[in-house]
Amino acid sequence: MRAFLFPGQGSQAVGMGKALADSSAVARDVFQEIDEAIGQNLFRLMTEGPEDELTLTENAQPAIMANAIATLRVLEREGGIRISEKAHFVAGHSLGEYTALCAAGGIDLATTAKLLKLRGRAMQHAVPVGVGGMAALLGATLEQAQAIAEAAAQGEVCAVANDNAAGQVVLSGHIGAIERAVAMAKDMGAKRGMILNVSAPFHCALMQPAADQMFHRLKAARIETPLVALYANVLAAPITDPDQIRARLVEQTTGIVRWRETMLNMAEAGVDTFVEFGAKLLAPMVKRTVPDAAATSIVTMDDIEALAKVM
Repeated sequence: MRAFLFPGQGSQAVGMGKALADSSAVARDVFQEIDEAIGQNLFRLMTEGPEDELTLTENAQPAIMANAIATLRVLEREGGIRISEKAHFVAGHSLGEYTALCAAGGIDLATTAKLLKLRGRAMQHAVPVGVGGMAALLGATLEQAQAIAEAAAQGEVCAVANDNAAGQVVLSGHIGAIERAVAMAKDMGAKRGMILNVSAPFHCALMQPAADQMFHRLKAARIETPLVALYANVLAAPITDPDQIRARLVEQTTGIVRWRETMLNMAEAGVDTFVEFGAKLLAPMVKRTVPDAAATSIVTMDDIEALAKVM
């Protein structure tokens, strides 16, 4: 069994999508449709920068989606591949959940771009700069990370945001609590804690204003039953019902990304092959969590052509 995976924030880089667009009219059409949908020359920003503007959450989120969907569309249309025939499940890390739904036909491309533009802006503006932060706890289990977060909170928000892989857990919350968590991490069982250079404290209760905005926008958005089931971030379990999808997308704005559990649960369901589109971030996490699985990242035209030959 096979799962298609879609990356989250942090996979953006100036130059993304250029080689693909140079090689394929299919990719160019994807980038043009997204530019028109959000009223922005996002593709030029992706390919030319500047980097600090691309890194802004409201730009990075639709850009990462655009690059991943373009990669998939080239495989589908030039390689003669149908996702409904070649994938049993889809999943995406944080914003990648929207990409996964678009890939599986649950949300159309233009709507996905608009939703992620709003989501990025709402998340960026939910918390004043300097109020929140995030930290990686290396070598910590989920249970250790939860204990560290609880001890560090001291009346402030401090929670597990991402359970990415064995020994890679991320906390989010008020900056004071995050700094306390890093200071006490080693004494509480982690190898070390490390403050992350992020623009906002994602996936914690401080994101509630963004979740409220997404609730209203998703309520009005047209969402169809996806062609293959989506493993939801906050459930680490598959869903297909559009109303369930809406609710879980809102919930994941403030909720934990249960990526490690998602990979384990997919493997238990029979998935032995994982294919990541648009970046090389998730496949290494898969290998850390499910060492016996095959995990591949599809980024270049050579990657696409090689995958098409074996599918």
